Amino acid sequence: MSKVAIVYWSGTGNTESMANSVLKGAKEKGGNAVLLNCTEFDSSMMDNFDAVAFGCPSMGVEELEENEFAPMFASCEPKLKNKKIALFGSYGWGDGEWMRNWEEACASDGAVFACGSVICNEAPDDEASAECEKLGAALV
Repeated sequence: MSKVAIVYWSGTGNTESMANSVLKGAKEKGGNAVLLNCTEFDSSMMDNFDAVAFGCPSMGVEELEENEFAPMFASCEPKLKNKKIALFGSYGWGDGEWMRNWEEACASDGAVFACGSVICNEAPDDEASAECEKLGAALV
């Protein structure tokens, strides 16, 4: 049984809702999945999981949340080589540049993407929630 961590930061609840859908998909596929706020996760935990989903909304000028999520993620980057991951998050404006930049950084770190990233504008609709469930299943 695959152990999956779903690590997220959410300011408005949109990315948290996405994280819950990722969790649902992973569990329905039979994964041993846990949902963790980014303040509950650090790089020392990376080796405890077969796969990790990271979720963060676009903030500021299309960047990761800088006070809690970005420092946690930066500490995890050295552990991404050959690690099965997936990315998700919401945005309120822009065109998804933050996700493209994030994907490029993870690829440079040697991460193995389980599937394509999932982004949605504002609150996830039924389609975005279903995509998040598929993302969770792909991590198992």
